[in-house]
Amino acid sequence: MTRKEQIKSAYKLTGSNASFYDGMMTYSTLSGKTICRLIWNMNQEKNLRYIEQALSGVPEDFDGKLLEVPVGTGVLTMPVYKELPDADITCLDYSADMMGAAHKKAEAAGIKNITFRQGDVGELPFDDGSFDTVLSLNGFHAFPDKEAAYRETFRVLKPGGHMVIVELTTPVRFPMKQLFRVYSHTVLPLYGRLISKDKRAYSYLTQTIEAFPQGERMMTILQQAGFSDTAFQRLPCGICTLYSATK
Repeated sequence: MTRKEQIKSAYKLTGSNASFYDGMMTYSTLSGKTICRLIWNMNQEKNLRYIEQALSGVPEDFDGKLLEVPVGTGVLTMPVYKELPDADITCLDYSADMMGAAHKKAEAAGIKNITFRQGDVGELPFDDGSFDTVLSLNGFHAFPDKEAAYRETFRVLKPGGHMVIVELTTPVRFPMKQLFRVYSHTVLPLYGRLISKDKRAYSYLTQTIEAFPQGERMMTILQQAGFSDTAFQRLPCGICTLYSATK
């Protein structure tokens, strides 16, 4: 199965219990398609290209040790992990609810070579040099202690290992800037409250996304944390930026 076919199969894992987030990320539900078109001018083909590039940091023949943090609902990565039978995959998340959703997807896909751990990225429960790749999709901005997160992900990587971060990009041009503001200040906090069943939950998301360092500034921070070969690439529609670095 090609990477694009893996991505197309992503929504099948959600079944009839698709969340708003899963439907949006996979361009598969009415509400998800509406957000993609209105906020990012993204159709299905652009959505596939965005996800394909976002996951390009994990080679199709990857057979090493990978840590995904935070795993979130796993809607994008579980179809990819299904096609990596020789890899040793660990998924960590602070939220038990998020991790539970990802675990169900892994079970539905029949993935055996995967371990789920609840924990804090600021204090990872792994030995030094444990992983070949650390992957983070749209979650790094939410870590409260980012310096600890950079330090810990660097620590658990093997020498020569790769860090791959995909983060939401704050648009700067009209009308994307205004549409993104509506999404981040209204839609995203509402979704967070709904999935967490806590009125206070995710109220910080908008602030953390807007405050997250982007572009060259992010490169400087990664270099200060000890990483080398840092690079970044804007993904289709400007929705996210892909950052990569080497230990």
